[in-house]
Amino acid sequence: MSNVRVLVSDKLSEAGLDVLREAPDVELEFRPGMSEDELCSVIGDFDALIIRSGTQVTPRVIEAADKLRVIGRAGIGVDNVDIPAASRRGIVVMNTPTGNSVTTAEHALALLASLARKIPQAVGSMRSGKWQKSKFQGREIAYKTLGIIGLGNIGRIVADRAQGLKMKVIGVDPVMSSDRAAELGIELVELDELLERADFLTIHAPLTPETKSMISDAAFDKMKDDALIVNAARGGIVDEEALVRAIQEGKIAGAALDVFGEEPIDPDHPLLGLDNVLCTPHLGASTSEAQERVAVEIAEQAVGYLQLGIVKNAVNVPALPPEIAERLEPYLEVAKGLGSLVGQLDPVDVRELRVTCTGEAGELGVTPIARAALAGFLEHHLEEPVNPISAPYEAQERGIRLAEVKEASDVYASSVRVTVTGEKGTHSATGIPGRNGEPRLVALDGYELDAVLEGSVIMMRNLDRPGVIGSVGTLLGNRGINVSRMQVGLDEESGQALALYNVDSAVEDDALDELRQIANVSSVHNLRL
Repeated sequence: MSNVRVLVSDKLSEAGLDVLREAPDVELEFRPGMSEDELCSVIGDFDALIIRSGTQVTPRVIEAADKLRVIGRAGIGVDNVDIPAASRRGIVVMNTPTGNSVTTAEHALALLASLARKIPQAVGSMRSGKWQKSKFQGREIAYKTLGIIGLGNIGRIVADRAQGLKMKVIGVDPVMSSDRAAELGIELVELDELLERADFLTIHAPLTPETKSMISDAAFDKMKDDALIVNAARGGIVDEEALVRAIQEGKIAGAALDVFGEEPIDPDHPLLGLDNVLCTPHLGASTSEAQERVAVEIAEQAVGYLQLGIVKNAVNVPALPPEIAERLEPYLEVAKGLGSLVGQLDPVDVRELRVTCTGEAGELGVTPIARAALAGFLEHHLEEPVNPISAPYEAQERGIRLAEVKEASDVYASSVRVTVTGEKGTHSATGIPGRNGEPRLVALDGYELDAVLEGSVIMMRNLDRPGVIGSVGTLLGNRGINVSRMQVGLDEESGQALALYNVDSAVEDDALDELRQIANVSSVHNLRL
């Protein structure tokens, strides 16, 4: 195996760097603090880029990354990576979603307790030589209602610890079911209700177009006037100007922030002048344990992907447990082969590629199967490489809709069907994994078959007449082309046959032209599967 090159462009724990230094066939270059221009000038030589929050992976950087296969973020937030641009280039973007979880959850709770008991203000007062016991009377958090926005790894840890402190926990999360929340002891509510009921509010959501400025003037209007808010998630979720107004007007009692819309925060920012606002410089993940853990994790993930193709914690690839991924692999091969097959048939000016999964294929996951089929289809239509990550973006740009369908089993216990539909017609192919896991074609455009989807294949349509198969065999034999397998499907009503010849060597264009001259042959395609 040839060496792969890994660039680390932010500070990383020595333990993580050691993983890369000691990995076989890996060349490490450690260059923290690079500018965008510097990064663009060198990134084309690297297979992997490992970052923290400092490096901005912009579309310009992605465009210059000719060899890049994976971007690894040591931490959970990936808002400093242009994920759509990376995905269009087929670059896997990974993070370490659990490495900072405990550390960040503990920091949020520390901020909450400090805010409720006015600890930093009291410390500052004593350091100035004062004893102002009555001024810093705080509030208990036991038996109060804690509202959590975002019940991912960190949010769930906060909920668990808060329950240990005898708090009542309510939460908002767009993808958690009420049954699962109940199992965790969390009451799932709508955002407006959470804002109205919470004594304390803590945010553990990603920064997305939906969450940007989620906590705005309208949100503060709904909150209790003695409520306290903590944000140790991402800057930008809380509208900082609205927060200043809410505190100055007495709409809420205070706030603690570890993250800001722009970092580092302007020293003259009005938030820093408010007595009942605590600010820390993005310390959520800043413990020695967390720094080492995320560095080791992302280094191991990057090496695993580069050397073995293992995808773990990727934000632009469907995440699958190893046992599911292993069972899914044969269906991915089937789907890619089917997509490749229909991509080489007579063009239909495709507008939709529909992938239908039955049985186990549907249970394991339609989305990765559909993306594999789409990549197989597009690889014959694009000059640049395409893979299941970049395929949906390439299809969207070309006006091709990807439809994913899960159906009950019918003829086959488990199967994948790929159908392309356009203004000029339709092609449909169905496949299954063979006994040894090999992809097999069992139906094509209405013909029943049993052919292996691999290698070089001649596909021929002809009238079912004596002598056609013999003439094909003779012609190929005379040219030294061996037929390893042959399958024929027959439409008895029309008398049309569809035959697939698996051949051991490439078939030249002049040979294909000769095949088309055989009596009763209507079409010949040379397929590369």
